[in-house]
Amino acid sequence: MTRAIRPPVYKTGALGLAAALILSACSNQPAATDPAAAAGYPVTVENCGDEITFDAAPQRLMLLKSASVPALHELGVLDRAVARAGAFPQAYFDDATLAELDDIAQLTSDVDATGHLQISREVVIAQEPDLVFGEVENLSRNSLAQVDINLLEEPAFCSTSPDTKPDFESIYDQLRLYGKVFDKPDEAETYITELQDRVAAAQADVAENENRTAAVLYPTVGGGTTYAYGTGSMAHPQLEAAGFTNVFENTSERVFEVSSEQLLGLDPDIIILLHTDGDPADVENALRDLPGASDLTAVKNDQVMTQLLNFTEPATPLSVTGLEHIVEEFQP
Repeated sequence: MTRAIRPPVYKTGALGLAAALILSACSNQPAATDPAAAAGYPVTVENCGDEITFDAAPQRLMLLKSASVPALHELGVLDRAVARAGAFPQAYFDDATLAELDDIAQLTSDVDATGHLQISREVVIAQEPDLVFGEVENLSRNSLAQVDINLLEEPAFCSTSPDTKPDFESIYDQLRLYGKVFDKPDEAETYITELQDRVAAAQADVAENENRTAAVLYPTVGGGTTYAYGTGSMAHPQLEAAGFTNVFENTSERVFEVSSEQLLGLDPDIIILLHTDGDPADVENALRDLPGASDLTAVKNDQVMTQLLNFTEPATPLSVTGLEHIVEEFQP
């Protein structure tokens, strides 16, 4: 029997190894700082409900998730990353970003079956970062603050509250936060304008009489639970921008289990399948193998598309690329 694997919900687990707080005290190589960059500091930003203060622009970054990579590249600070850990799928990044990533030491790519990073606290502290991107269970903001290391998390990873509704504006807000942290406000606004123009261009390609419905699903390859995305996910504003009506627009959850009967009852015109890795054909087969799937309008009309998870979820610049993929696929 195939075990159902729930799509990542961004509360990341890690190996529960004992903390070694003396590592930072024993270091002979303190994190580099740029005295000139400290002129506009300290600055305080809000992230995931906490206030974080920076006395200078961060110079030694560690990446525990890939979500921040596009923003850091566009701000011109990705070269400050001294190490990374976890999965960084090449399909998400352009050649220039991939070249920068190649120069960043990969400490581990070990993730569990749900895509959660496996890394020890000691390994992270030993890199002497002054800023970590991405929170893991034994590397909370508070635990790193004890050794004078700041942490930033993507807002979409902060909370699963139904009151949190991601949209394209939330992407732009996070870019402005990064611009403030690194004293790169102009670069942030330039990138925001580029993204806004891309969203507008994609929407301009949507047919004026578009009235089709759509669903975003995460099926379990090999058989098992099928998950769907409601208004608490970035899938909802992405579908709206593409001109479609989300058949799960009355469900406030981010991701939830859906039965074949429910899917047949809603019968979307278009189905977008998300996955984290592997062959897209296997993902499509997981949909077609569902009971009654051959009766779905999207299946009968071959209106099914598969793309990697982060092109939809969470709300990052990659969601703009995902929107472009959807419009290119389904609009004339």
